[in-house]
Amino acid sequence: MSEPAAARFRTVGLVGRAGNPQVVESVGAVARCLAAAGVELVVEAATAGMLLPGQRLATEERAGLSAKCDLIVVVGGDGSILGVAREVAHSGVPVVGVNRGGLGFLADVSPEQIEDKLGAVLAGQYTVNEHFLLEARIERGAASLVGASTALNDVVVHAGSASRMMDFELFINGDFVYRQRSDGLIVATPTGSTAYALSAGGPIMHPGLDAIVVVPMFPHTLTSRPLVVRGDAEIEVVVGESATAPQVSCDSQVNHEVRPGDAVTIRKHPHALHLAFPLGHSFFESCRSKLDWASRLGNR
Repeated sequence: MSEPAAARFRTVGLVGRAGNPQVVESVGAVARCLAAAGVELVVEAATAGMLLPGQRLATEERAGLSAKCDLIVVVGGDGSILGVAREVAHSGVPVVGVNRGGLGFLADVSPEQIEDKLGAVLAGQYTVNEHFLLEARIERGAASLVGASTALNDVVVHAGSASRMMDFELFINGDFVYRQRSDGLIVATPTGSTAYALSAGGPIMHPGLDAIVVVPMFPHTLTSRPLVVRGDAEIEVVVGESATAPQVSCDSQVNHEVRPGDAVTIRKHPHALHLAFPLGHSFFESCRSKLDWASRLGNR
């Protein structure tokens, strides 16, 4: 879902991915842009060291940024936004990304655009897109909860080793779908359809769709294909007895060990991430530029 937004921001949080000199450079550029716009800056505590030593800064742990800020700027790649999304989605505070990673579907502002495009966002010239998250719950035995997490891109139930397969049963809204033997199963949001699910042969889904895609990973059958279901569907994966070291991975950042017989229930999370983009942002232009669509036809 996309909606115009004209509110100006007064207090802005800043998060940068650690361990990358280019991120340090862009964090400084963002801080200067915010100062020029006259907004108050609150820096994530782990990011504060990227700015000038001795500079007086208001700092806050990542989990507390959304309570103090009305916008959060993330400098890094899409993976950095995935991590922030789990912390701030509940608050409704919008997030804008400066891309210092790879493709940058979510972190849409390039480093050379910080002054112009981030400045435009700060001046109220932006749109907000809602990207829903998934929540995964792992139950063992008589509904005993042993793990839970959220994901913006995908929840993956997998064998835990590239050299092994696993068996599992899939249910959607309580209806039995199939029993399968494969490397695992990817359950992805439209946001995640251009990530791991795409690599496994899943469809590209517009981020405004209210739908979930279920993508088998190297299934031991040629007739098993990706399945798109309603966004309000409840997906259950029951881990089979042959699985030896299975895991549940959320956005490839949070991992849970599971056992044979465990049930992994996946459904839409009640809170969505609000992503802010400069005016003129186009999902299809992102696909053209980042997925190299029709490159041999030349620029048109």
